[in-house]
Parts: sequence; C-alpha cells; structure tokens
Amino acid sequence: MRKDSSIICNNYVNRLSVNFTLTYTSSQFYQTTTVRKCRCNGQFLTTKAKMSVEGGILKKEPIRDSDKIDYGVVSVHHVGILCENLERSLEFYQNILGLEINEARPHDKLPYRGAWLWVGAEMIHLMELPNPDPLSGRPEHGGRDRHTCIAIRDVSKLKMILDKAGISYTLSKSGRPAIFTRDPDANALEFTQVDG
Repeated sequence: MRKDSSIICNNYVNRLSVNFTLTYTSSQFYQTTTVRKCRCNGQFLTTKAKMSVEGGILKKEPIRDSDKIDYGVVSVHHVGILCENLERSLEFYQNILGLEINEARPHDKLPYRGAWLWVGAEMIHLMELPNPDPLSGRPEHGGRDRHTCIAIRDVSKLKMILDKAGISYTLSKSGRPAIFTRDPDANALEFTQVDG
C-alpha cells in the first residue's frame, strides 16, 4: 500500500449501515466510522468517530462540524422514471410489481401525465414525457446501465412473478440475491434482497 492512501468500506448488517474510511499517511493512521441505523419515524441515528494511531497509541478525536458537509440529507424521496405510455407503465408497476399509487401526490398539477407509486416509504414518479435516451443498444444486464434499486424480502418470489409474466431478467453477476429487469420503456430496475 502507498504511504498516503485511503480505503472506504461500506457494509449493511440488519438495516444498519456501517461505513469505514481508513486513511494511511506516512506517520499516521486515521479511521473514520459512520454508523447509520435504518429510518425510524423519518429520522436516522448517525454516530461518527475519528481515531488515529500515532507512535502505537490509539487516540479518539471528535469529528468537527467543519469537517463534514451537512445540509440535512434524510433519504431519497423519489426517483423520476420516464415512460411513453402511462397506462402501459402502470400495468407493469401496479399489476406485475404490485406497487400502489400515492393518491395524495399532485397528478393534475403538472404539465404532463404521471403517477406517483409507493416503494416502501419512498416513491417512483412515472412521467409520460419523451425519452431523450436511446431505447436500443442498452446493456442486457441492467446492473451495467443507469438503474433504480428496490430493496425486497424475497428475490426467488419475484423471479417466479417475472417468469409467469414472461418478463426477461438477469441475476446479479456477483452472486448476491438480486435480480435485474427492465420496465416497458427499457428503464433498468434492480431488486436486491435484504434481511428483516
């Protein structure tokens, strides 16, 4: 390893996100750890600590507010997905994937047709607008394309649903429990299995 370098490690354990940044300099070792618990009533529990080793002695240093960029990020609120035909997309998202419309969102206040669909506590905003992206020539595996990832409990059950509907998909190339498919407008979707 070089004298001055950093390693970033991200892990999810039972909806607990633990991120480590290890920094080596010629004379010091720093570890910054962020622990982020799952959303609870719209808030996250975040703990940060910074440790350094100098001369074989471990020192714990507080993270100063000036060391971080903080403007109140809470979560991803929604993902906007373009579609050519709203009814065709709703057939896919509602009747195959089982997502429900958020009736409280303003369908009629925008200058285009659309729908807001619940994905857990977040949403997908389907927008019936021209798509500037090419629909052909996209990678077969959605993990190598822009994609939206949705956490689910059972990848094998979704696989059976997609098989029954005749919808093609690919499995994760890394071997983890995840499945990639495309909606009727070739938007890539990933469904990754999570515990709990």
